[in-house]
Amino acid sequence: MHTQMVEPRLADRPEAPGHAPRPPRSDDEPSRISAALPPDLLEQVRGRVRVLAGFFVFAFGFDLLLFVGFWVYSNIKGAPLPPDTVQSGTFQWLNLGAVLASCGLWWAAHRQRVSPSLLHTIGLAYQVALCFTIAIITFWQYFIGTGFLPNMTWIPAVVIMFPLIMPGPPRRMLAAALAAAAMSPVALGVLELTGKVQVPDHGEYFRVSFAPFAAAAFAYFGARVIYGLGREVVRARELGSYQLGELLGRGGMGEVYKATHRMLARPAAIKLIRPEMAGGENGGAQLALVRFRREAEVAASLRSPHTVELYDFGVTQDQTFYFVMELLEGMDLESLVRETGPVPAARVIHILRQVCESLAEAHARNLVHRDIKPANIHVGRLGLTYDFVKVLDFGLVKSVSTAGSDQSLATAAGLVAGTPAYMAPEMALGERFDGRADLYALGCVAYYLLSGQLVFEASNGFGMITKHMRDTPVPPSERVELPIPAGLEQLVLACLAKDPEQRPRSALEFSRSLAAVDLGSWSGEQAMQWWSVNRGAVALPQGM
Repeated sequence: MHTQMVEPRLADRPEAPGHAPRPPRSDDEPSRISAALPPDLLEQVRGRVRVLAGFFVFAFGFDLLLFVGFWVYSNIKGAPLPPDTVQSGTFQWLNLGAVLASCGLWWAAHRQRVSPSLLHTIGLAYQVALCFTIAIITFWQYFIGTGFLPNMTWIPAVVIMFPLIMPGPPRRMLAAALAAAAMSPVALGVLELTGKVQVPDHGEYFRVSFAPFAAAAFAYFGARVIYGLGREVVRARELGSYQLGELLGRGGMGEVYKATHRMLARPAAIKLIRPEMAGGENGGAQLALVRFRREAEVAASLRSPHTVELYDFGVTQDQTFYFVMELLEGMDLESLVRETGPVPAARVIHILRQVCESLAEAHARNLVHRDIKPANIHVGRLGLTYDFVKVLDFGLVKSVSTAGSDQSLATAAGLVAGTPAYMAPEMALGERFDGRADLYALGCVAYYLLSGQLVFEASNGFGMITKHMRDTPVPPSERVELPIPAGLEQLVLACLAKDPEQRPRSALEFSRSLAAVDLGSWSGEQAMQWWSVNRGAVALPQGM
């Protein structure tokens, strides 16, 4: 599936990335296995290889355990081993080698440091060695027991199985399948040269080779189908000049993926908005497209360093909208509180003032974010600066001039704009609102950071909205043991006023009031020390 770009409005981009040239590709180049298949499919391959290795550990280990059991029982009872058990003793070393090789394959598949390409090479080498072992054991044991060579082995099944479990470039898979199939006559030749079996005529080599080589042909066609499907998935995930990678998370409007630019080294995050969530059904596709363009252009026009940067946007042929954003390092505030508890007051002020800078620019353009909440505020590292804040998800951004007619993507899909736990009363009532609705939500965020609790608790969204419209919040200092300065608490409660006129008049005014609270600043050294201690925290999805 090719993508159709929606005329990006990014002044700093010299050309539309949807028209960037694609580098040449080779379906049969081993080093491009990881690039030819999506990361999530490659991770599935890792899992299947682990299962396959575990199966062969059991298959070869079962006979080995039986032999050990007979040997231990014979030594305990002082009785001689049965003749067939004695004869199988030599084969147990081969079983032991196969078990160890299978354990090594399982370990390689389990180690994330082993790249997909290296794992693929190890797996193919294992396939060849496995087929040689199967052939040696089968021919030798069968000849000892009957004096003849068997008509069939498990080699054809193994040859067909591997391309289905660990898909790769067809020619590469064919070469491995032919090598594995060749182990049948090679093993027979080794046994004949060492005098372990007697081959009546050279026609036996053809007989034991026919089925494995026929299986190699089937394996090649299977590899073409499986690998081709994987490549189709990759092409379907190509959005403009970006290639989708691992899934970072899901939200109400869609999914966020890690992505890379085909020509640049810069990583990015891509947010996909499903067509049904964008109001693209029942003839509304064109209207949804107009709304998407408007919101993307608005988000792209914001230049505050504390607003997540939008690189590109576009729409695919199946009407899936996507935003390409900067990939952030750190975590959102909801995760911060959930993992470490309430935040010290000085740090809360440091975070809130950066959010205010982002909102001040949006409000100056008559834009309201409408979904300020801890999950949409990211804190992390930018260069050498720690605790650098980015405000995410301007997908619900709305111009104050259109407040009487809600035309956002979210409400077009029948969704209530915003999150009930952080929604200003005037928004819940459907009344006209402005930037002070964002300040109410920011007050809820501050309350959550200081206390580790929501302003109001309710069993459902409707009950939550009702409490925001009617109830008076309990001061956060009464709900947490950490000290909260009275000046800061008064500012937070002022933001939570039901009447917008009683809240701070602007984000800049709120920021200046926060700066006036005499707590001492949250220094860069303190931030660096905190992140050093908590460096194990995992970077989380953004923009949901």
